[in-house]
Amino acid sequence: MSSDSLGTRPHTIQKEQHMSSKTFPSTATPPKPDAHPVKDVRHGIERVDEYAWMRADNWQEVLRDPSLLAPEIRAHLEAENAYEKALMEDTEALQKTLVAEMRGRIKEDDTSVPAKDGPFAYGGGFRTGGEYPRFFRTPREGGEEEVLLDGDVEAEGKSYFRLGGADHSPDHSQLLWGHDDKGSELYTLSIRDLATGRDLEETVAETGGSGEWDAAGKGFFYTRLDANHRPSKVFYHAVGTAPEADRLVYEEADPGFFVSVSSSRLNDWIYISAHDHETAECRLVPAGDPSAAPRLVLPRQTNLQYDLEEGGDVFFILTNADDAKDFKIVTAPVSAPSRENWQDLVPHEPGRLILSIMAFSGFLVRLERKDGLPRIVVRARASGEEHTIAFDEEAYSLGLHGSYEYDTDTLRFSYSSMTTPEQVFDYDMRTRKRTLLKTQEVPSGHDPEDYVTRRLMAPAGDGELVPISLVHRKGLALDGSAPCLLYGYGAYGMAIPASFNTNCLSLVDRGFVYAIAHIRGGKEKGYTWYEDGKREKKINSFTDFIACARHLVAEGYTSHDRIVAEGGSAGGMLMGAVANMAPDAFGGIVAAVPFVDVLNTMLDDTLPLTPPEWPEWGNPIALRSDYDTIAAYSPYDNVGEKPYPPILALAGLTDPRVTYWEPAKWVARLRQRGTGTNPVLLRTNLDAGHAGASGRFTRLEEKALTYAFVLKVTGNV
Repeated sequence: MSSDSLGTRPHTIQKEQHMSSKTFPSTATPPKPDAHPVKDVRHGIERVDEYAWMRADNWQEVLRDPSLLAPEIRAHLEAENAYEKALMEDTEALQKTLVAEMRGRIKEDDTSVPAKDGPFAYGGGFRTGGEYPRFFRTPREGGEEEVLLDGDVEAEGKSYFRLGGADHSPDHSQLLWGHDDKGSELYTLSIRDLATGRDLEETVAETGGSGEWDAAGKGFFYTRLDANHRPSKVFYHAVGTAPEADRLVYEEADPGFFVSVSSSRLNDWIYISAHDHETAECRLVPAGDPSAAPRLVLPRQTNLQYDLEEGGDVFFILTNADDAKDFKIVTAPVSAPSRENWQDLVPHEPGRLILSIMAFSGFLVRLERKDGLPRIVVRARASGEEHTIAFDEEAYSLGLHGSYEYDTDTLRFSYSSMTTPEQVFDYDMRTRKRTLLKTQEVPSGHDPEDYVTRRLMAPAGDGELVPISLVHRKGLALDGSAPCLLYGYGAYGMAIPASFNTNCLSLVDRGFVYAIAHIRGGKEKGYTWYEDGKREKKINSFTDFIACARHLVAEGYTSHDRIVAEGGSAGGMLMGAVANMAPDAFGGIVAAVPFVDVLNTMLDDTLPLTPPEWPEWGNPIALRSDYDTIAAYSPYDNVGEKPYPPILALAGLTDPRVTYWEPAKWVARLRQRGTGTNPVLLRTNLDAGHAGASGRFTRLEEKALTYAFVLKVTGNV
């Protein structure tokens, strides 16, 4: 779809966007990578990719050892970094100010509310000045804190470090923990003897990052990643043995399915799940008999999803079976959980999306979303009586906290909104008494009464109403003069919560409107909202986002030259698509680790996420119709001869999800084909992957760069 079909480009916007280029120095010269055209023919259609050479042939090895990147590719990425630095050099003082502001809103010695388990209560948190979390425990009824794992100590001397899971054994004597020191999401598992505080000699490499203990704490189950970075095998490791001797428990033959391992809170069952974005299959292993063969619950059926939650002698199963598009809850005996024994407990209700369930001895709790807002429903197992925990703000976020304990009446959950810092509550499900345990502290000060949060509904072209959550300072004049950062994602059914974000206050306190577009492709308005933003309907995600921008302008919140759009990963694809479709609607675009080379990636079945994501985007190898659908919107393939707004793209060299060459190729083609004088910048973190910098303060530097760019292109520097 051309930008003309979405509205004529107003002269005032064109002028303002050309003016924005003057805020960048004209003496810096962007890199001009060589073009080496590579032809590809699929379904009789020929395409030419002049920048295909940026994809390293040894990308699997580069994930494991970044020094193996070809010198010419590294030189190009370094040249892009130098160009970005030159154009943003005048904001370096601003970036330092932004980092200081954002850091000032973080309670540096923050800790979680410990969760009780047997004789101890376990928690995590940070020390003052610390970049990485530490995990601790205290005696259940209070006493001296015992540090089990200190992330800052483990990270010493490493340019990148990220902790994976950290899980104590059922007898509280050992800690299983994982870490990644390259950003490639290849985690090494270690076992810590909690009596000595020392790790055992054996380590397990190239795992998914966590494991699940058997009932006796003698060993654990974990997933191992294959050569193409896919979790395809489940192994069992017996403590005290060599990892080479680990027993293969399950191997997934279909490259389109990922495997994961979890366990029940009663430590009775190990769940082995094979799944893609539409279909699930679960196997059970008794946690007390880890050598038992996995027992299949229900063979996979395309588009059938189910998750198990143990409830004593019964399984509660969250499923979309029998056309329950927004999911229902069924029960089945633990002894025979096959489908013929499923009995409806909470029936399907169209428009009420059940997100998750948690079972206790006396209650079943579900988190659901209705009318676009979350709520918690508590059901007494004996009587079936239900009651709802709800809140009054126009837009807010709720989350269930995991619990180690099953035989309890206490539910822990968190609440926040775009104006209200996170609050953690213990809730007595029997008396319905709510106890506030903790409120997120903002050391530099924060008064919710100084801000306004709103929920708008933007009319899409087909008549749908797209929710927008936003926050701004109280007293903001709605005369179209305010700058705006508009965030979007819209994929995989992920709903973006309207939660508290201390970082965005650095913009809001400078007069910005911060808005979230809850576009199709997420599940904000139910499962149909997701379906209407995927595969052949993916275009709806993009037009919804553009409609949100137009609505914010129509309602007087901002003007098009003052809107900067932001999205990451699949949201980065959104950024690339709307830049092609409606460059007039935005004064700037920030695309973090953007999935912009969609067609080439979905045609490359060796990449980690390609086969598992064919249900989300389509399989262009097998189907001409899917090829045509993706080719029509793939941002890289649709870069045109048109003036683009200023663009900042962020990448990570060891990113296994969105490979570094996607944004690198996209930026090169934008400069080659785009008209106008607005700059296109690329910053590649050569020491990190998909999530960027790993430390809680070092990642603020990346956010400060983003916000400095936003302030620069809107003329607010």
